[in-house]
Parts: sequence; C-alpha cells; structure tokens
Amino acid sequence: MAENNLWSNDRLYRALQALRPGELEAPRTSFFPSLKETLNHILSVDLYYLDMVEQGGAGLKIFDTYIDSGDAKELAERQAVFDRRLLDFCNNLSPSDLDRRVPTDRGEQGMIPERIGDLLAHLFIHEIHHRGQVHAMLSGTSVQPPQLDEYFLDYDLKLRRQEVARLRLGDRGGAN
Repeated sequence: MAENNLWSNDRLYRALQALRPGELEAPRTSFFPSLKETLNHILSVDLYYLDMVEQGGAGLKIFDTYIDSGDAKELAERQAVFDRRLLDFCNNLSPSDLDRRVPTDRGEQGMIPERIGDLLAHLFIHEIHHRGQVHAMLSGTSVQPPQLDEYFLDYDLKLRRQEVARLRLGDRGGAN
C-alpha cells in the first residue's frame, strides 16, 4: 500500500503541476473548497499519523507547525518526501509490529493506544478518499485527471514499467 500510495501521489502531482495559474486555489465543490486546501489537508494528516506510528511525540502539535503551501511543485516535493518516509517505515516493519499499540494524541480525549496496522490502514484510506476528491476536482480544470485506480498487477506492468523504475519501487519484474 505504501508503494501504491507513492505511485498514486506521483501521478496525481504530475497532473497538478500542469495546472494553469489560479486553478490550484480556485473554488471547487468538494469537502474542502479547493485543490490547494485538499492537498494541504492530506499532507498534514499524513504527517500526524506517521508521527504516531513512528512515536515521534509531536501529536496534535503537528497541525500547529504545519505550513500550508499554495504551490503545486512545492506540495509535490513535500508529499514525495513524506511518501518515501512512509515507504521506509513500512518496509522496516515486522509482522508483529503491525499488532503493536502506540499512543495516539486525541486532544481532550487523551492518549489512545492504537495498533500500528490499524493506523496505517486509516492513513491509506484517508489518502485514497481525499485523492479521489482531488481527482474529481481536476475534471473541472484544464488538466485531465490521471489514472489512479490500478495497483501493480503483472498484467498492467507494461503500462507503467518506466514509472516503477523511475520511482524505484520494489521488485516489479513481472511476467510481461
């Protein structure tokens, strides 16, 4: 899932960087009122959840220190750094780590212990949910939304072999 997350974000941000001036911050119909606000929300929540599973200790203070960006290239770079960090974290997990509970800062509700596997599942679902909104919002721009709904099947590898190599994703030799 971490590899798919990196690949999907890379594809999405390549499209976003082709937007015309003003399209990133233009009002849109979705949960957040612009592409810019949605993308900043995704990244800030990503950082919050990764801090929890890494037991970094920042907790909700992540949101106090997060600085929004209105530049697609900068957001792409920041998301790519996050995605690599998440991929490294996931690649270094043992099966027993997924069941390990870590404290999660829930503000007034306190520190709630959660399983790392559950937190990662939530992080990936959150990304997919809001990436879908960004994808839909792109339909109302000058840029065609990229294909995001495939995973790395051997059948499809011929369509993305260069992307997989450029992103240095796992052993994807495939049958094709």
